Amino acid sequence: MPENRGMPHAVSRLRAERLERSAKPFLARGGFKRERCAQCRLLPSHCMCALRPLLTTRAGVCLIMADIEPLKPTNTGWLVADVVPDTFAFGWKRTEVDPALLALLGDPQWQPHVVFPGQYVAPERVVHTVQSPPQGAGAGPGKRPLFVLLDATWTEARKMFRRSPYLDAFPVLSLETEQMSQYRLRRSGRDDHFCTSEVAALCMDLAGEHLAGQALQAYLAVFTHHYLQAKNQQPVDWQSAGHQRLREVCGGAGGASHPGNATLPIGPMHASSIAMDGLD
Repeated sequence: MPENRGMPHAVSRLRAERLERSAKPFLARGGFKRERCAQCRLLPSHCMCALRPLLTTRAGVCLIMADIEPLKPTNTGWLVADVVPDTFAFGWKRTEVDPALLALLGDPQWQPHVVFPGQYVAPERVVHTVQSPPQGAGAGPGKRPLFVLLDATWTEARKMFRRSPYLDAFPVLSLETEQMSQYRLRRSGRDDHFCTSEVAALCMDLAGEHLAGQALQAYLAVFTHHYLQAKNQQPVDWQSAGHQRLREVCGGAGGASHPGNATLPIGPMHASSIAMDGLD
């Protein structure tokens, strides 16, 4: 069942844990310095908590996050946790591994896939597809796909990949797409670098979770609109293309509403050239 919309999800909990360990307040570069909603990280006047989709998915996402990623207001791993109910989040450390992460990776219900460019690993580890669930009478449930995403800058992600030997036993999913990134909240010099929620959307599509993939794309567009409107001290356009798309996608899936509106009815040009969220 989908997680309660009012309950803190995995990235929110990881952020709280990281803040408890901070010796001084985290100050994000750029953006706005005013009070933020604890649930969506936006100004209360631009809050989008009521727009959070309520979906169910067979596939899950495991975010292994660089140290300050959970603190960044532009981090889109947070959006993944909003949309995909079975999203898990762990902080990455070079010298130790969270036992809960190892337990998750070893859980027999899951088939982990490490999402990373295939050119950085031995060819025999690289896959480009995800096995479909078994079909027909008497077919067992099969393992559920678990997409392991390294949520970090591209430089950090390469280091994390090299220094995480506990990931070596799993196939590496190398994504391929002709689309360009639509992420506009951090700087990047390349259009083939995708943010975390865009990568998760591609993974969901591969797993046959097309509704979740479309919801992630639309939800990112809405978050981007709310964030930039708040930054520029402009009101939210509730009829923007992103809002309309989110209504179309999630209207029949337990989608949300907002106050004043009805219920919401990698090589070149390849996503395998992933640089996760940290583009600034």
